[in-house]
Amino acid sequence: MTDLLRQEIATSAHTIVVKVGTRVLTTDQGVLSEQQITQLGRQLAQLAASGRRMVLVSSGAVGAGMSQLGLTQRPTDLAKLQAVAAVGQAKLIELYDRVLRDNGCHAAQVLLTAEDLDDRTRYLNIRNTLLSVLDFGAIPIINENDTVAVEELMLTFGDNDRLAARVTNLLRAPLLVLLSDVQGLYNGSPELPESKLLSVVPKLDEEVMGFARDKKTGHSKGGMASKLEAARMVTSTGENMIIASGRQPDVLPRLLAGEDLGTLFLAQGKAVTPRKRWIGYSVQPRGELVVDDGAVKALGEKGKSLLPIGVTEVRGTFQKGDVVRVCNGQDQEIARGLTNYTSEEIAKILGKRTDQIEGILGHHPYDEIIHRDNLTVSRV
Repeated sequence: MTDLLRQEIATSAHTIVVKVGTRVLTTDQGVLSEQQITQLGRQLAQLAASGRRMVLVSSGAVGAGMSQLGLTQRPTDLAKLQAVAAVGQAKLIELYDRVLRDNGCHAAQVLLTAEDLDDRTRYLNIRNTLLSVLDFGAIPIINENDTVAVEELMLTFGDNDRLAARVTNLLRAPLLVLLSDVQGLYNGSPELPESKLLSVVPKLDEEVMGFARDKKTGHSKGGMASKLEAARMVTSTGENMIIASGRQPDVLPRLLAGEDLGTLFLAQGKAVTPRKRWIGYSVQPRGELVVDDGAVKALGEKGKSLLPIGVTEVRGTFQKGDVVRVCNGQDQEIARGLTNYTSEEIAKILGKRTDQIEGILGHHPYDEIIHRDNLTVSRV
C-alpha cells in the first residue's frame, strides 16, 4: 500500500544514504552472504539508473574477513580484529564492485575515521570527493576505517548507524534509510504479540526514545538505541529517515515508490546550515557545560547565545575553539557549540555576569561562552 506522505518524501529525495547492517549481509552462521550483496547492489544500481544519487554505508568487513580466513570466532585482540577487517574490506568492496558493474555502475570505496570529520578542511574535502564520485555516476561504498580506528583515542564513530547519519548531514541528503534485521520501530518488544510496528514517528520525544530502553533496567536494548540516535541527528537538521528490514524483497525500490514499509521518522523544522551540521553532528565534543533552566530556555526557545551566568558546571579539559556539549540539569544534551573560552577560564567565570569577566580573568574578549552563530541546538 502506498502512502502520499512517503511518496512526497521519496520524490524530493535526490540524494539517498543507505546503511546496511552486518546481520542483513550475513547468514545465520555469521558468514557473508553474496546473495544478499547481489540483491542490494542490484537495487542500488536500479535507483541510480533512475537518476537518484545513491550512497551506501556498509557494515560487514569483519564478517567478510572471518569468512576469508576461515575463522569461526570474532577476534578479541584489537590488532587481530583490525587485520581481519582489512582482509574483509577487500573482499567486501570486490563483491559490491562486481555486482554494480554487472548492473551498469561502479563502486567507489571510501574509508573514514571520526577524526576525518573533526577537521573542517578534511570534512569539506571528503564532501567534495563524495560529490565528485556521484557526479561520475558511481556509488560510494563507505565504511569506518577499522584498521586505524581506535576507540580509546576517540577516533571511532561508535557504530555505522551514527556514521550514516553523519554522512547524511555531510551531504545534506534528504533521506537516510537504515536497513536492519527488524521491520522497524515497535512500541514494545518485537517478540510480544501486542507490540505494534510504528509506521510514522512525527517527533522523537521521550516516549519514543523509551521504546529502545528496557522498562525494568532503563538500559538500551540492542541496536535500536543507536538507530534512534541516528534519527535524532538526521531529523533535527531537517531531513527524513526510515528504518526497514533489509531482507524484504526489493525493499529500496518499494520504499522510494512510497510503499508503507518500516518506520518513517519525519524531519523537524528547517534545514540546518552546513557549518552548523559540522558543529553539531560531526566534530567529537571535547568537554561538557551544564546549564540552568534559564539558559536552556534562552538557547532552545529564544535562539540566544550562551552566557557565563547560565553555566553551572564544567566537565573535561578543552581549549578555546573546541566543540563542547551543552547539557541541562538532567544530563540531557541540548546543544553543541564552539567555545570562546577554555575549560579553566569557564570554571572561573561560570555563574557570573558578563561585566565581571574582565575583573576575574584580566581580559574580556567575548561576552558569550558560545555565540549563537556557533551553536547547534538539538533539543528544545
